Amino acid sequence: MPATLNAIYSNAAVVTQTHSEIVLDFLQVMPNDPRARVQTRLVMTPVNAKLFLKALAENLERYETKHGEIDLPPQPTSLADQLFGSLRPTDDNPDNSNG
Repeated sequence: MPATLNAIYSNAAVVTQTHSEIVLDFLQVMPNDPRARVQTRLVMTPVNAKLFLKALAENLERYETKHGEIDLPPQPTSLADQLFGSLRPTDDNPDNSNG
């Protein structure tokens, strides 16, 4: 590897595609700052993206064999859950009846 090669830290990614390319934007999201900054953009053909996915899956399998299963955080089930999942109805009037 070249001595001048820099490693870029990314804690989020956005994947999009066109009819001929897969685009991976690697982001850095900092605490208390809602702006995500694209650190690196990687553009691949669909064939190369699939080969990359296969290589990544194989390496994650090796990692988990050596270090244990990677636990994923729970994912919201819908956009509504993402936007409003933390909101809970309040019962300001316990004597409220429907009749």
